[in-house]
Amino acid sequence: MKVVVLYNEPIVEGAVDDQDVLVQRDSVAAALERLGMATFCLGCTLNLDRAWRQLQELQPEVVFNLVESLGGTDRLMPLATLMLDTLAIEYTGASTNAILATSNKLAAKQHLFDAGLPTPAWIVRFPGSKGAIVHEKDTESAPTGPWIVKPVWEHASLGMDDDAVLAAGDRAAIEARIRFCEQHVHRPHFSEQYIDGREFNLSILAGQLLPPAEIDFSTFPPEKPRIVGHRAKWEPSSFEYQQTPRRFDFPKEDAQLLEQLAQLALDCWRLFELRGYARVDIRVDQIGQPWILEVNVNPCLSPDAGFAAALEEAGISYDTAVQKIIDEANRDAIQHPQP
Repeated sequence: MKVVVLYNEPIVEGAVDDQDVLVQRDSVAAALERLGMATFCLGCTLNLDRAWRQLQELQPEVVFNLVESLGGTDRLMPLATLMLDTLAIEYTGASTNAILATSNKLAAKQHLFDAGLPTPAWIVRFPGSKGAIVHEKDTESAPTGPWIVKPVWEHASLGMDDDAVLAAGDRAAIEARIRFCEQHVHRPHFSEQYIDGREFNLSILAGQLLPPAEIDFSTFPPEKPRIVGHRAKWEPSSFEYQQTPRRFDFPKEDAQLLEQLAQLALDCWRLFELRGYARVDIRVDQIGQPWILEVNVNPCLSPDAGFAAALEEAGISYDTAVQKIIDEANRDAIQHPQP
């Protein structure tokens, strides 16, 4: 089988989060070669014409899609799969429709809300508007409790640090923080009710739920927000990186909660019609209520990332996972042939 590993070429030299896609590319390509597949790596930029011509020349049977962003923004990620759809080339991971429905965090939250799945209330400040829209059951009620400001489209905790969490539920302060982030990061932002509690990552491979992982914040001082921000993900020397280990061992009293989290993750898999692999991030508040934060349809496949850790915990080799992701793309091609 001929496979092209399609990835976004990094645009910021030396940036760890931007360079991580190269680690994924090399890891996936090595696995494909060990599996006996003819493998070619193809970098993708906003010059889609070049990638278009090279794909036509290579004529792969399937593309292993690792494009996470284009032109420096995750918002353009769907351009790669739109190109593959147009070329009628099958690819791994989420479909264009699923990417569009989940990469926009506001759209994803709306889908979750409409489906009756728990997701924290959120605030959107439209450019030029004098006020904000609060999405919760009682739209007239004022925000209460702490809130967290996030980018609408970007992942990898872009620009997120402790200042992203606002202790007071003051609407003016929330809007001011959104404006500040948008001016400094130059990306749309929104605010979401901050769930102070436990954080879980639920990874799924080809519809199979992998062992759940919890982020351990136990060494954080009481006043420090318990978030996996940019430093926790990308700065190995930082306190946040070193003090946010993931764990897979749970006491017996967590059994019912873990079953509930598993069901919510699989509900997300079905709601967004996912395939290949995904990760659902869930917070559990102080009274044990789970809240779905994000649905990551193409999570990081680096060997040191959370998805690979869940595979190891499940006793599934990296190569086996890559084969399953390829098989799912091929199976979808048979069931839903390109027009």
